[in-house]
Amino acid sequence: MSTLPATTTTTQQRVWALAWPIILSNVTVPLLGLVDTAVVGHLPDSRYLAGVTLGATLFGFLYWGFGFLRMGTTGLVAQAMGREAHSDVRNLLGQSLIMALLIGVLLILFGSPLVSLGLTLLDGSEAATPLAREYAEIRLWSAPAVLANYAILGWFLGQQNARVTLMILVLTNSVNIVLDIVFVVGLGMTSNGVALASVIADYAALLFGAVLVMRQLGHLQGHFQRQRLIALSAYQALFSVNAHLFVRTLGLLFATAFFTAQGARQGDTLLAANAVLLQFILLTSYALDGFAHAAESLVGRAFGRRDWREFATTVKSVARFSFWTALCAAIVFALGGNALIALLTGLSEVREAAAHFLPWIVLLPLVAVVSYLLDGVFIGATAVREMRNSIFIGLTAYLPAWWLTQGFGNHGLWFAFSLFMLVRSATLVVYYRHYRRHYWH
Repeated sequence: MSTLPATTTTTQQRVWALAWPIILSNVTVPLLGLVDTAVVGHLPDSRYLAGVTLGATLFGFLYWGFGFLRMGTTGLVAQAMGREAHSDVRNLLGQSLIMALLIGVLLILFGSPLVSLGLTLLDGSEAATPLAREYAEIRLWSAPAVLANYAILGWFLGQQNARVTLMILVLTNSVNIVLDIVFVVGLGMTSNGVALASVIADYAALLFGAVLVMRQLGHLQGHFQRQRLIALSAYQALFSVNAHLFVRTLGLLFATAFFTAQGARQGDTLLAANAVLLQFILLTSYALDGFAHAAESLVGRAFGRRDWREFATTVKSVARFSFWTALCAAIVFALGGNALIALLTGLSEVREAAAHFLPWIVLLPLVAVVSYLLDGVFIGATAVREMRNSIFIGLTAYLPAWWLTQGFGNHGLWFAFSLFMLVRSATLVVYYRHYRRHYWH
């Protein structure tokens, strides 16, 4: 098996080559949100904007819950590439797409109760909720395309082809933005036009992704194995990985939703201030996710080859990029946090409240960076049970810490959330050291 030596320089080049398209594609996501807001925000009634906001929030959580279709596929495909098992690479694509399409069809058929539950939990106004429901009922039709796109993106990333992620997301968002304008401004539709634009864009992305897949299959050796696609027992590895990732994602969703709910109990001003500060965390995650995704692919390949030297070199290289990024984010937030807050809100009381809690945002990138890094490493090694465990161990610190510090108000809530991230990072470090000492060497 001929490979380049796993030197620090070549590995850093591979990490950056994988990371930058993902970072850039992540940056395109809020652009679509801005266009949606601008288009609907100019309609004569604010309830349309509220309806789109509620509906988009609901689908953000719903589709994020099925993100395992991307993560699980990446790790297993990367390992198969490391083994040079090209038939496995093909069959993993087929299995992931079949799972995605089945789940997507089930969401179309039985998604209405989930929509009702989600809208009840979001507790929107009487005027906005019916519009959010209409938006959601339309968006449900995109479920098969969205989930299939997750599988396709994971498949390409497992083969160290991150540029496809950028190409597909740029296409999706471009089509979505154009159709937003056509449907709402040109045809006079409202929030339903925004939903329809998203559905069409998702299927356009799937069609484009399918073309890229067919081209890539032409470069792969091996062949599809019918038994691997139709026999339930052949899905054991994919089911096992995805089940742990699904539970892990539910735990993360709970942690975020709990934080938002407890902030809401403290009043609209603190709720808004926390929402502004959480955008800082989202901004940091755009970069850290890029390096974590690079780790998934490169670590997975090294794991598949059982090349522990390349494995270690990859982890060190990704860690270097990640820690420098986290440090830069902390410095930017410390020096320019108030200016960033002013960009995000013009409400003086929200600005003051957000500035008061800004030190927590300076701290969080340094606390959370290890969890981003090791999530990527563990996905590549398909050690997903440990990722799941880290979330729930973190929750056992998070919830008691919040209970004990309620007297400190919002500072207590931020302390509990920061402790959750710290404990999760520490747990992953313990797992990583254990596996490196006993198995990954």
